[in-house]
Amino acid sequence: MVAFSVLFLAMGAAAPFIGSLIDRYGAKGIISVGALIGGLGFASLNLMHNLWHFYVAYAVIGVAMAAIGQVPASALVSNWFKKRRGTAIGIMSTGIGAGILALAPLFGGYILPNFGWQASYLALAILTWILIPFVLLVVRTKPADMGLYPDGIENSEGMAKAKASPTAAKGFSLKMALGTSAFWLIGVTFFITGFSALGVGQNQVPHLQDIGYSLATAASALTGLGLGSAIGKFVFGWLCDQIPAKYACAISCALLIIGTIILLSLKPASPSAIIWLYAIIFGLGNGGWLPTMSMLINVNFGLASYGAIFGMITFAQSIGGASGPLLAGYMYDTMDTYKWAFIIFLALYAVAIPAVLLVRRPKSLE
Repeated sequence: MVAFSVLFLAMGAAAPFIGSLIDRYGAKGIISVGALIGGLGFASLNLMHNLWHFYVAYAVIGVAMAAIGQVPASALVSNWFKKRRGTAIGIMSTGIGAGILALAPLFGGYILPNFGWQASYLALAILTWILIPFVLLVVRTKPADMGLYPDGIENSEGMAKAKASPTAAKGFSLKMALGTSAFWLIGVTFFITGFSALGVGQNQVPHLQDIGYSLATAASALTGLGLGSAIGKFVFGWLCDQIPAKYACAISCALLIIGTIILLSLKPASPSAIIWLYAIIFGLGNGGWLPTMSMLINVNFGLASYGAIFGMITFAQSIGGASGPLLAGYMYDTMDTYKWAFIIFLALYAVAIPAVLLVRRPKSLE
């Protein structure tokens, strides 16, 4: 849990800086350097002999993840799409859930038990380095880098309409965004969802074991959660094109509440199907964070400093994501149950949902 928290804190702390670099220099070089550093971090764990090395390597990997993950990916998609931006972000976001579904069985079921943890870290390093040539060949931060326009607009009339859009013509700097209530309400929302969703997700397997399920049955919840998350990312991306992003975010939080309540109600005699029901519902809710966060920032602050603003919200979310699992672990050590930690997580959603519903677009973008 400490290493996990170190990774999240490093990723969050680096995200605003990475976002600013992307706003200024573009995504191609940032992602390439991030993949190089991340691969070195994984490769160094192949040679690990001390606990401090473990923590330092995870901090390095966290910084690299900020450079190759959600900050540049959401900025790229936001630049290239406008009409169906939410759906495009949702499709991009499914890569996270799909990666869990594809790679977790490969590493957990084959590489780790057959070749050991050193080989597993080395394989992760190679996979990360493989990104670099694809990034150099494919990635272009904005359509203008290729003489193109968003949404495939080709004629001057279509471009004139695109430029007339408020969010295309205007945008907040990070300093301006920090002076709005919308920024702080969004920050509070994603701090809480990171704190509570990861607090539950990272402790669900030991909780299920504690109440009487086998390790294999408990671990199957991870598969269900990954599947639900992959579906949820697409669904919530699409939903953000149909309704305001803040309502989509509130629905996501409601699904997380329902999933956590089901988890708390499980008994040793409950059928395995109820575990899957929990995992799918919780996964669907958990899948909503990236599309809704991206669209909330797009709609309320524009694209002028999207990377920096998205990075700051990611920082808030990462602090929550780093501390939620630690709280649950600490409360388990003192109370011998995860129940009260999960109840705290539920209560915090009573703050997150009203906070996001109170978000109003700043006047200069109206």
